[in-house]
Amino acid sequence: MDPLLTPETIDRDLHFAVQVARQAGKRVLALRKTGRWEDKMLADVGDQAADGYLQGALLGRYPDDGVLSEETKDSAARLSKARAWIIDPLDGTKEYSQGRDDWAVHVALTVNGRCALAAVDLPAQQKTLWAVDVEGARRAGVDGEATLIGGDTPCDGLPRIACSRSHTPPWMEAFHQAMGGGELVRAGSVGNKVSLLLLGEADLYVHKKGLKEWDTCAPETVARALGWTVCKLRGEEHRYNQPDPVNHELVICRPAWKERVLAALAGCGALED
Repeated sequence: MDPLLTPETIDRDLHFAVQVARQAGKRVLALRKTGRWEDKMLADVGDQAADGYLQGALLGRYPDDGVLSEETKDSAARLSKARAWIIDPLDGTKEYSQGRDDWAVHVALTVNGRCALAAVDLPAQQKTLWAVDVEGARRAGVDGEATLIGGDTPCDGLPRIACSRSHTPPWMEAFHQAMGGGELVRAGSVGNKVSLLLLGEADLYVHKKGLKEWDTCAPETVARALGWTVCKLRGEEHRYNQPDPVNHELVICRPAWKERVLAALAGCGALED
């Protein structure tokens, strides 16, 4: 086991990640319920409130760790840190500002560029998914009324494909048909869409452009810990705490489907620029 990830530090850091993700979620949910703001102003207020809380908690507890957040100006200082927190204070701001429930708070810890542990809080759904993806300590769970499913669970019928509510690129229809034409489950927030798979409400999620490390790190950690395949469109794995945090490509599926999914992506134009 990595000396930076002892059983004691894993338990400590996981507890912290779950607690701060949940508290940030409660804060922004309470802000929305006041009715004082709406639309883009509500989204901005929620983003900044969650980020301010998480940044303060991280600085107070882990001042020597690196931090990468969607809502705070990036600093090269994180690149020299073996431990780096990757956070998305409010994943799905549009859905949040529209009063929907498909948005999330992401808090993840990476060690030497790899996912270690994470929490994905779904405040409006009263669920928190959490996981450790470290060899010898791998585990996952959910707080709230829900049950997680592993990547080895069977899928009866055609695969349900999680996808964006608002933007379906041309290759998605061809991919959809190549996978048998099952249901398209339209939803917001990367964390929420990944959670649909882990909660048994969808079976497959692919995305090509527009993602950053903070979008994918926490949900990827939970999915990996549960035995789901997570990779890029050609099958490569992600690395985190990189100089350029762009992380466009994302595939999450059952391991048994990996080759079929990658072949379908190659054949539907998803790999073309």
